[in-house]
Amino acid sequence: MHDFIIIGGGILGMSTAMQLKQAYPDRRMLLLEKEAGPARHQTGHNSGVIHAGVYYTPGSLKARFCLEGNRATRAFCDEHGIAYDTCGKLLVATSDLEMQRMEALWERTAANGLEREWLSAEALAEREPNITGLGGIFVPSSGIVDYAEVTRAMAAEFERMGGEIRYNAEVTGLEERSREVVVASSAGEFTGRYLVTCSGLMADRVVRMLGQDPGFTICPFRGEYYRLPEKHNRIVNHLIYPIPDPSMPFLGVHLTRMIDGSVTVGPNAVLAFKREGYRRRDISPRDLAQMFTNPGILKVLGKNLRPGLVEMKNSLHKRGYLELVRKYCPELTVEDLEPYPAGVRAQAVSRDGKLVDDFLFVNTRRTLNVGNAPSPAATSALPIGSHIVDQVKTMVEG
Repeated sequence: MHDFIIIGGGILGMSTAMQLKQAYPDRRMLLLEKEAGPARHQTGHNSGVIHAGVYYTPGSLKARFCLEGNRATRAFCDEHGIAYDTCGKLLVATSDLEMQRMEALWERTAANGLEREWLSAEALAEREPNITGLGGIFVPSSGIVDYAEVTRAMAAEFERMGGEIRYNAEVTGLEERSREVVVASSAGEFTGRYLVTCSGLMADRVVRMLGQDPGFTICPFRGEYYRLPEKHNRIVNHLIYPIPDPSMPFLGVHLTRMIDGSVTVGPNAVLAFKREGYRRRDISPRDLAQMFTNPGILKVLGKNLRPGLVEMKNSLHKRGYLELVRKYCPELTVEDLEPYPAGVRAQAVSRDGKLVDDFLFVNTRRTLNVGNAPSPAATSALPIGSHIVDQVKTMVEG
């Protein structure tokens, strides 16, 4: 019998496990992960950005956790000798409409308590000679890191304190009883007094395994990236983001300096035909059937049909994708877009056809389940883990 079982070996699961072990050092804990190692899905397939909290609704969990997470992530890296670079982010406006939208972002960054600087076209060109725009906002606290490395350090810390990790342990069934939770998996059956799940792309299915209606369904969106050739490793000094269209759910294609010195372009956002569909040819009949019979997802796809088709076209044709980034970096050519692994975003969709915008938790008497953990979840992993531990304490001690 374990005191706590944690499902999920991404950065949220590992952060939670590590902090739960710090809170209850003498309790027996087990983390189950279906893959052969940690950070194999969203954590290991993202842009590696340490977000500052520019876009998020003031007062939301996203805004609060991101601000805390930015500082906590850098402190954790300092403590564990993990390389990171606080290179700063530039949001670049390339039209009069985007300049108007930039005004709204300026106000939001103030409400979220961020240090920032308004740049004229001349100041922008001085900071970034290869970037063209009418103006920009510079946010110095944004940075870059390898989140898979951060997750491995969390796993090592959890094990050092006596926690147990079982890889290749896919969860196949859950049963919550009056005094315990039984977890059936490909590695055997385990029993715990309490259960925490951080299941990402499978979050809704895990909640359903408990006999609960999650109230949402996960819709997977693939984010495709390209990497620039080595000759362009110094093409930008900062992270370069467009001014987002507030009517669109995602942030647009950006230039990201990576911690290994390379620069990536992306991501777009196309509907994935499999929950873990990192390649265009990855198709799951089960996942497709669930998506195209779900009223909420159908509403989302219907409302975003035109931009969705544009994203799909740009996914298939490099030139359309390229034009998105040439708006602010005109010297790039189609030959500069080299292959790079895609990621898949787990986006919760409500029954009434809305994208769930904030972090979402589904709790029962003995379980706590992360339902929606969109960006900036990796940046926010430490405060999210702390928040989960506080909820678990209430569950255990209340």
